[in-house]
Parts: sequence; structure tokens; C-alpha cells
Amino acid sequence: MAQFYSEYHDIEFLQPLVGEISWTKHIAILNKCKDNQDRRFYIMATKKFGWSKNILIHQIENKTYEKYLLGQTNFDTTLPDTIKRQAVLAVKDEYTFDFLDLADEHSERQLESALVNNVRAFLLEMWPQFTFIGNQFKLQIGGKEYFIDLLLYHRELQCLIAIELKLLNN
Repeated sequence: MAQFYSEYHDIEFLQPLVGEISWTKHIAILNKCKDNQDRRFYIMATKKFGWSKNILIHQIENKTYEKYLLGQTNFDTTLPDTIKRQAVLAVKDEYTFDFLDLADEHSERQLESALVNNVRAFLLEMWPQFTFIGNQFKLQIGGKEYFIDLLLYHRELQCLIAIELKLLNN
């Protein structure tokens, strides 16, 4: 309680947020975040997305706030409303899947299989607007068969998102 008071009492923008999430989530944020902007982000995100304590800790350890800052764009001021959201989705093309515990050397097929087996954690990394439809989703175009590695549905945009997995060669 003393740490909570000493950390939050002089910071005006954090004070109204104190009652927004549970005490155990505040403790996790206090222990893992030393910057007030980090704390603000995780308090607001926890409230907005309904994160449990474990999910909150995973998001902090996965550096979600830093990734959010890196993903900032000027799309709000430069693009028409009709394509603004699609552009934001197109920018994020690299994801961290540390929760899969894959070996350093793995195939795209092993990555796909691990993602399907850990679909809940995968969807948390992608953000909560996504729903998992399937993997190796078959399309037939012009008599040829094609397979989409992962197929998701974005509830807010109301569209399908096809993911083709490719490994980066370091």
C-alpha cells in the first residue's frame, strides 16, 4: 500500500484510473512497470480488453506497450476513413511468438502447428478482435488448389484475414 501511494499520489493522470482495475492487477503493474506512461497504458488496456492478471503479466513481459509505440502512424490524419483501419493492420507484419517455446530452428509448418495448438495465446498477440477460423484452409481458383496457412475473422472490420506464415532468415 505504501508503494502504491508513493508511486501514484502525485501523478494526476493516474489517480482517476486507480479504481478501473483490481488491486492484484495494480500490484503486477507496479512490480513490472517503472514508467508512468507504461502504467497508464497497461491500466487502460486491462480495463478495455478485460485482461486477467496472467494475461496482463504476459502482455507486460511481451512488451506490448513498446510494440504499440513502434506501430504508431500518421494514418489518422493522412488517410481517408474508408482505408484507415486496413492500413493499420497492414503495418504490423512481425509478431513475437515466445509463448510457443519452439526451438531456434523450426519450419513454417512447425510454427503453424504450434500456433494452432496455442490458439488462445496467439489471438492475444494478434489483439482480441480476431476469431480463429481454421488452418490450411483450402481455396480452389481456376482449377488449382491453394491453402491459406491461417484464416482469421476480424470482428470489428467484419472481414476475413488470411495469414501466410514466412520465417525470417536472421
